[in-house]
Amino acid sequence: MDSNELRRSFRDFFVERGHTAVPSASLIPFDRTLLFTVAGMVPFKRYFLGEEPAPYARATSIQKCMRAGGKHNDLDQIGQTLRHLTFFEMLGNFSFGDYFKEQAIPYAWELVTSVLGLEADRLWVTVHTSDDEAAEIWRDSVGVSPDRIQRLEEDNWWQMGDTGPCGPCSEIYYDKGASYGADGGPAFGSDERFLEIWNLVFMQYDQQDTGDLVPLPKPCIDTGAGLERIVPILQGRPSVFETDLVYPILQEAESLTGRRYGVDHRDDVGLRIVADHSRAMTFLLADGVVPTNEGRGYVLRRIIRRLILRSQLLGAHQHVVERLVSGVIATMGEAYPELPERQDRIMELATREEDRFEQTLSIGAPVLDAAIASGAVDGEVAFRLHDTFGVPIELTTEIALDRGVEVDLEGFQRAMAEQRMRSRQAGFGDDGSEEQATGALWVLETFGKTEFLGYDTQEATGEVQFVGFEGERAVIYVDRTPFYPEGGGQVGDTGVIVGDRFRARVLDTDQPVQGVVRHWVEFDDGSAEVGDRVELVVDGDRRAKIRANHTATHLLQWALREVLGDHVAQQGSLVAPDRLRFDFTHWSALSASDIQRVEELILSQVIGADSVVTEVKDKETALGEGAIAFFGDQYQDVVRVVHAGAHSVELCGGTHVHSLGEIGLFKVVSEGSIGANTRRIEAVTQLAALKVIHGFEQQLQMLEQLLPGGREALSERLASLVAKNRTLETQLANLRQESLRSIARSLSQQHPSPWIIERIDGLTAQELRFLAGELRQRPGFAGLVLASVLDGKVALLAAVANPDLGAANELLEPVAHAVGGRVGPQRELALSGGRNAAGLDAALSALRSSLVGSA
Repeated sequence: MDSNELRRSFRDFFVERGHTAVPSASLIPFDRTLLFTVAGMVPFKRYFLGEEPAPYARATSIQKCMRAGGKHNDLDQIGQTLRHLTFFEMLGNFSFGDYFKEQAIPYAWELVTSVLGLEADRLWVTVHTSDDEAAEIWRDSVGVSPDRIQRLEEDNWWQMGDTGPCGPCSEIYYDKGASYGADGGPAFGSDERFLEIWNLVFMQYDQQDTGDLVPLPKPCIDTGAGLERIVPILQGRPSVFETDLVYPILQEAESLTGRRYGVDHRDDVGLRIVADHSRAMTFLLADGVVPTNEGRGYVLRRIIRRLILRSQLLGAHQHVVERLVSGVIATMGEAYPELPERQDRIMELATREEDRFEQTLSIGAPVLDAAIASGAVDGEVAFRLHDTFGVPIELTTEIALDRGVEVDLEGFQRAMAEQRMRSRQAGFGDDGSEEQATGALWVLETFGKTEFLGYDTQEATGEVQFVGFEGERAVIYVDRTPFYPEGGGQVGDTGVIVGDRFRARVLDTDQPVQGVVRHWVEFDDGSAEVGDRVELVVDGDRRAKIRANHTATHLLQWALREVLGDHVAQQGSLVAPDRLRFDFTHWSALSASDIQRVEELILSQVIGADSVVTEVKDKETALGEGAIAFFGDQYQDVVRVVHAGAHSVELCGGTHVHSLGEIGLFKVVSEGSIGANTRRIEAVTQLAALKVIHGFEQQLQMLEQLLPGGREALSERLASLVAKNRTLETQLANLRQESLRSIARSLSQQHPSPWIIERIDGLTAQELRFLAGELRQRPGFAGLVLASVLDGKVALLAAVANPDLGAANELLEPVAHAVGGRVGPQRELALSGGRNAAGLDAALSALRSSLVGSA
């Protein structure tokens, strides 16, 4: 039976029994708590929750599903097992308060045995420990032998959330045979041997906040059966990757890479990843997901880039996605006609992403190769690969582990956290999503745009148009306001809004809908109502600092173009009260003399104290006269043109000083790269700049105290000290290596066996590698497992002389599991680690007994 026949047989079986055939929903769910449609029941969730009456009492569907992000994520298991897929199809039958266990269980058995023809003596059933009713139906009504019914705890309990619908579930497993692992049924046997093919969820309780289970008035049935898990059984194939659903795509991957499936374990893992990701990529693109840097788009981008990298590692030397997409559409197009209908769009987006990744990878690959060659991938390097070159951390880790090198994931997370903090300070949320703007839309439709008075005044009166909550914060909309809303890089104003019955502090101001100003507030006293007359007062000191930094940003762009050239163009900015940030196009770091020249040019304008003049013109005239457009602003036909002195002319909607002299002082704090051909400068003005200079002076004074002899020769003495320190570090490293060689000699004498299983605390993972290298040279070496605890963290290493007689990763797996770690696919030399040092000695002792004793 091929996959198309299976789909038809399943659908027909339940339609004949009164079920409505429901088409597959999109992979993008209506449920905002989910990234993707992860199960067949997701499109029916509102019916199960009672939020909406079901239009049918019984339904059946073949639902497209994706488990590649969020809480339901199988990405890391793809290729490593023979049963996991990111994209899959879920066969389902559902009852919305109609039939229950007494019919659902016989339906499942009849379809599996009579329609699909699976041998009853190869099937096992599991039920929840509390579900005597289901066990009796399987035994008495269906006729399953009691010794083939097993009871499980958590594995056979389903719940939608901490509260709400829940209940026991019952699963059917297929025994693939003794060659796939240990016997003992699903409860005790091998996961690869006993394959779950059917899951019956009995939704019969409503879990309360107290933990009590209240019976539902109308219990429901939710069935999920994995199409890709059933097809291999029907077609006599050993895995999901060798059926008519996936194998044609895997063959395309073979053709592109020159590798053959079933010859080499590493190649097999890579080919399975390419085949799986080809399906996931094609279906996500077909359902309207596009590659981006967040949410679903980020998952898709990661899948496409992982597919491309894996193809290249396997030997592909040309573009691959076009042929792989074509293979997926040829294989799945009959069941999903939207694929051929949307083929042009799918192909365009996939090939564009491939081209983009090839460009960034050509720059990023040498960075990763150099880090791997050094023996460890630093967290900052991993972050730069992610942030600058678009290589997801998961891919960096995967490639590094494949070559036996660790990635500093903690350092990467620190760099990510710093990036998120910078993003929040720039006015964006953690995930880049905007706040809800329901009030703003209503205000715009009812009253029109807010009258902005902030260019001319910092105090005004107005009338409240809307007051309420958006998210968890209070908001006020007023017909006119002096508060500048965040935009064009400038942060929003703060201050107070006062009425006859209330006083509210304005914490931030933004513009969720073009032309409508939203005030985020916290009430100190009373409450506001629509129609209240209010006084709005901006925090003047804060505004003055923001204005100085904003005008200084304009001067900075002019000065950079003077020093570096006209290619400099703004790519982003932040104008806050305490600092300014300016991102711009340039291909190399600025020298100290470049930065000095920029500062001198800006201060020459500040000292001149020219006026800042604003004009209102039509956009085309302003641009024709040489005005520079500010990155990120959305310009209307009529624009504000800001002349900051004699040289800087830009389109800008922000607030500015009246005279350049108000900037007072300007100092660059940092300059660096944030991406290919993109640099970032951070700077300060006014008293903040003076504080920075004072800080530099204090640091010099401290250095003078530490290195006496006068300021003039300070750099010379510091260079001498650094050189001496490097010499000492080299000597220390040599002594450390000699110490490790001594340890290796001692271990060789202590262990006459060809196996060495030992714990030596205080060593880093890199030192374990060195030690292993020494020990592997001794005569008769068969293998070793070394462990070290340092600062509460466990480092593990395994190495073998002949991986065909026992792979290093398999050797290390039980020890890694005991300390809470995982092991990659490395067969000759494997690394791992964890934090549960308490379980280390027992695991090493057990391994030592099994190896040394058998030797």
